[in-house]
Parts: sequence; C-alpha cells; structure tokens
Amino acid sequence: MTHNGVTNTSQMMVVISTVEEWISFKSLLQGCSGDKHLHQAFKSMGSNQVCDLTVGGRSGSLHYAELKQDMTEEDISQAIEGCFKSCTNGIITFLLLIQGGHYTKRERRMTEILQAHFGPEALKYLVVLSLENGKVADTMDDGLLELIKMCDGRYSQITSSTASDKLRTLLEMADHMLTENCATGYTESMLTEAKKRSSEDSAMKILKQKVHEVEEKEQALQRLVQQAEKRRAREMEDLKEKHSEERKMEAAEKKEHETKKDSLEEAVISHRAMLQLQMSATDDDDTKNMSVILLGLSGSGKSSALNLILERAGNQYSVNESRYEPPQPTLSCERKQVFAAGRRLILVDTPELWDEDGWEDLELVKDCLSFALPGPHVFLLVLQVGRFTQGECEMLALFQKIFGRELAEHAIVLFVSFDCSQKKPQRIDDYVTGAHATLQDLIRKCGSRYYELNITKSQNALSFSQVKDLLSGINKLVASHGGQPYTVRRFSVQELQQRMKSIEERKEGGFEGNYLLRDA
Repeated sequence: MTHNGVTNTSQMMVVISTVEEWISFKSLLQGCSGDKHLHQAFKSMGSNQVCDLTVGGRSGSLHYAELKQDMTEEDISQAIEGCFKSCTNGIITFLLLIQGGHYTKRERRMTEILQAHFGPEALKYLVVLSLENGKVADTMDDGLLELIKMCDGRYSQITSSTASDKLRTLLEMADHMLTENCATGYTESMLTEAKKRSSEDSAMKILKQKVHEVEEKEQALQRLVQQAEKRRAREMEDLKEKHSEERKMEAAEKKEHETKKDSLEEAVISHRAMLQLQMSATDDDDTKNMSVILLGLSGSGKSSALNLILERAGNQYSVNESRYEPPQPTLSCERKQVFAAGRRLILVDTPELWDEDGWEDLELVKDCLSFALPGPHVFLLVLQVGRFTQGECEMLALFQKIFGRELAEHAIVLFVSFDCSQKKPQRIDDYVTGAHATLQDLIRKCGSRYYELNITKSQNALSFSQVKDLLSGINKLVASHGGQPYTVRRFSVQELQQRMKSIEERKEGGFEGNYLLRDA
C-alpha cells in the first residue's frame, strides 16, 4: 500500500525533546485511550522509549532518548545518534517537540546540536510539533518562525481533543516530506557524510583558530615592537633634554666660575696693593696703622660692636653670658687697638658729637680725631636693626657737616642686631631691600657698603665670620684709597697731635687695651 507515491513502510521518527515535553506528549496520548481511530502503545528498547502509533490507516514509530538539561553537547549528540541507530527497517525522520508554541533556549540548543552532528540536511526531514495542553504563546517568536521556514512549513499543533486528527496530519506531512526527498528519509550514509564534513569543519576550525592565534601573536609582537620604538623615542627625547640641561648647567657653572675668577682677581689686586703699602713702610712708620671711628646715636650699639670686634679679632669667645650685658653709655671718646696682619688697627668709640640743641661738641670732635691719628681711615656709621628714627635720617648730613662732605667716600654702614628671640635672624640683604627709602639712600651715598653684627648670646660663635667680613671690607676700602687717611681740613695734624699728647699726659700712664688678631 502506498500514499502519495510513498511505500507504506513504517515511518520511524527520532524525537528531539526534553524529558518534560516527552512526558507531556505521553500524557496527551494516554488521555485519548478511548479514541477508536487512534491506537498507541509505549514500550522500552534498551535505554530508549518507543511509541508505536496507528491512525487513519497510517502507522509510525516514535523513538526517544532522554535528553536532560545538564547534558553536554557531546552527550546529547551521542544520545540522538544512539536513538537513530536503534531505528531499523524503516524510513527515518526527526520530530521536534515544543510546549505551547514556546521555542526556548533548550529546544534551540538541541536543534543546533542536531544540525552540527547530523548536518544541515537533517532539517529536510524535521517536523515541529507543538503540544497545546498548557499555556500557549500568543505569538511565535522570530527563532521559531525561522525554523519553520527552514522546515518548509512543517509545523503542527496538537491537543488531547484533536490528537487523532493532528497525528494523522503529522504522518501525512511526513509522507509529503519523504515524497519531496525521494522517499529515502535520513540515512546512515548521510550521517557518515555529515560526520566527515563535521570532522573537516572541525579541522578547518582548528586550523583557522591556529591561524587566528598566529595572527594575534604577530599583532602582539607588532604592538611590542611599537611600544619599544615609542619607549626608545621617549628615552632619546629624555636624553636630549638631559643633555640640554647639562649644557645649561655647564654654561651656568662656567659663568659662575668666571665671576669667581673676576672676584679673585679683584681681591688679588687689592691684596697686592695692601702688601705694597706694608712693604713700603718702615717698622716704626705710621703707615702700618689703620684707624676706624665708630659714629652713631646713643643706644645704636657702637660700644657693643667695638667690644665684639676686639674679642673676635683676638679669637676670644665668651662662655660667660654676663659679658654680653649692654655696656654703660659712652660719655667720652675711647681708643682701643688690635694687631691685624702685621698692622695696628685702632678703634675709636664715640658718644653723640652734638648736644640736645644740635650743636656740635667741638672738644669731643677733636678727641675722636686725635685718637684716630694717623687717620681716620674709615668711619663706621652704626645703626641698630629695626630702629631708624628721624635723628638717624639726618645723621649722615650732620657727620658731613662736622667732618666734611667726603666722609661718605670713607664710610661703611654697620647694622647691629640685639634681637635674641628669633631662631633664624633675618638676612641683612632682605632687611635692606625692604628698608625705608631714606635708609636706602644713606647706604647708596656710602657706596652701598654695609655689614652686620649680631650682638646675641645665641650667635656667639657665628659672629666670628661677620667680624671677619667686616675687617675684610675695611681693608678693601682703605686699599681703594691707596692707604691714605681721610683729612679733616678744619684741624691741622700738628694741632691734633698736640691734643693727643695732652690726653696721654692727663692719663698719667693709664692702661690701654691691646688684643692680638690672628691672620684669618
């Protein structure tokens, strides 16, 4: 007997389904046991289950192997293949069971495995059957529509009330499918060819993967090469920048060296001039004497500065803090002397040389000039740091009125500091930079020559370098004038010598302090 050209050989359908959907299918058929047009029988064949159907003069046999969710792709492939090989003496097709028109990820995965293992031609022999006993999808999703299209529209829905008719329709669709495909069904040779292609595809896939890995390694190598080139480029730039900085530093050091060289040459010239002065003088010649007069207002620190110069010049350092108590106010001119670098340095301390009305005290002026013979060579204008009064603004003009306008050319400004509270005293250069314009003008008129002395307990040892710098500045100033003393035209040398003689006689052999200054 034939139907549409197909021999009435029993059709054997390999069921692709989850366990849950196969159980639903069995329940649906068992619910139709009273239908006289439908005969069905379930049995087991090894690990597989078989359902033999007869409906409307057509027969079929459904073979099912349990497909569980936790099975691997390889396990599912082997289970379907085992079920396929159990179908003997029949025409083999495939049946995909879904529930309520829902094409879930599980069914989609099993369909993909079917195509991968049995080849794309397996879809030529696939029928989709939807079990409608439960919740039914309102619309078909795109994946199911695409599958039905690939199966040439072989899709059917079945319920318990329509089981007989739908199963007959299912078998008719299978007959029609076989007619279109030369009534062969899916064969063992097709499976062998699919495996061969799958093996070749796997080999090609592996080859492509290896090619891809090689390309990735080549790209990675290229990236490493590019990174190395960029790193070398950065290193070259850094090296160029470093060399540029080194050249700048070398140029700055060269400039600094040239500046120091010029300063040393200037110092050598000054020292040579001083040596010439010393060599040209006899041992008992007054040209070996150099005198300095300290001028300033009361309380400016003249006596403290003089005492500190004497101590530091003789390399004497006070360990008794009481020695740094402020001295008593100076009421008359005093003369002290030390020996420095083979010459006698005479220091003359003075009180204020004018009274409260601003009139000069002529006797004090004569005394200080007499004590300074054969000088004076240098005038130290003593100012206290942090104090600059109206009297000190007018101080230079008053001294120029007394000693002559050329006094400024032989003058050095000496700043004295008594502040012991600062841990780090303010630099004198910073103090001068921020000083009153009148003070800056006074310093400028004195040739911008200024030094500092810290008369503090905490700066006891540090004051040695300040005294050393001051004495060096005094020597340079004297050398710049050829070692010649300053001349006050108001008084003759003979007059001043006679006054000095009278003072010495009045002292009746009074003691005069002497200190030894070592060469520094």
